[in-house]
Amino acid sequence: MRNLEALFSATVMALVLSALPAAAQVGRIGGTVKDQSGQPIKGATVVAENPDSAPSSLTATTDDRGRYSMIGLKAGTWKVTASAPGFEPSAGNVPIKTIGAPMPPVDFTLAPGASGPSGALAGVNTKELQGELDKAEAMVNTKDYAGAIAIYEGMLAKVPALTALHMQIGNLYRQQKQYDQAIASYKKVPAGDANSNKARIEIGMTLLEKNDLAGAEAALMEVANSTSADKEVFYNLGEVKFARGETDEAVKYYQRASDIDPNWGKPLFKLGLARLQKADTAGTLEIMNKLIQVDPNSPEAAQAKSLIEQLKKQ
Repeated sequence: MRNLEALFSATVMALVLSALPAAAQVGRIGGTVKDQSGQPIKGATVVAENPDSAPSSLTATTDDRGRYSMIGLKAGTWKVTASAPGFEPSAGNVPIKTIGAPMPPVDFTLAPGASGPSGALAGVNTKELQGELDKAEAMVNTKDYAGAIAIYEGMLAKVPALTALHMQIGNLYRQQKQYDQAIASYKKVPAGDANSNKARIEIGMTLLEKNDLAGAEAALMEVANSTSADKEVFYNLGEVKFARGETDEAVKYYQRASDIDPNWGKPLFKLGLARLQKADTAGTLEIMNKLIQVDPNSPEAAQAKSLIEQLKKQ
């Protein structure tokens, strides 16, 4: 991440996009997005992503002073990306603490670069949009998914640049097991968008939930064969292969995910289970102990500890 600065205002006003209610213990981040001359960038998009969280992606949009804020991030490491039309994006990993713990500002300075129309939110009443987001979130909390979807779709009609809302709509359809509608929403995320890879992964995993294993594999393979494939793609391909009973093939993809991020507990845990399936107790213990060492605060580490205790009793 470039040029993280030391200034942050506690009176930040921003758009916080979240499809699912936050857990009781959550964290927040905030900061500014400016150009290289120090001028605020209005309408910049800030996306926070963490595949181990639910929701796994949140988005905020800067106000006329270049300020943004997010709340609802679970403790852990989040990839935070700032982008704006006419500028090169900037990204980095940010450790998030639970609410109440002081967080330094996460400020961005964007360099000129990417072409495209500027001022995606020019003339838009951001306070009004924030109010609509608050209403939608309240509806999600009461499981009024149809009402929340209607609000999100209305916002998109007013501001098509808020493409992350397609992800939120897809997530809500998926909560209702309306898989075809969810896939249609994910497909509306434009190619090259900050969420485009995530959308294609979600399409694959929605097809898996729909029990369309062949479709899920095809969707994920399309991403895996692209230059933008990341650890999530390979991990989820492993999940599809595992669901199909192709354990050896699943192991290959879990291993690729682990090679990309050796400190990620999720693929390590599955690699350990694959060893256990082959009655390789020593190999299972080796991998589970490694998981506990590199990703000690993950849910997988807790499961690994429990499994180790069970194996020691045998």
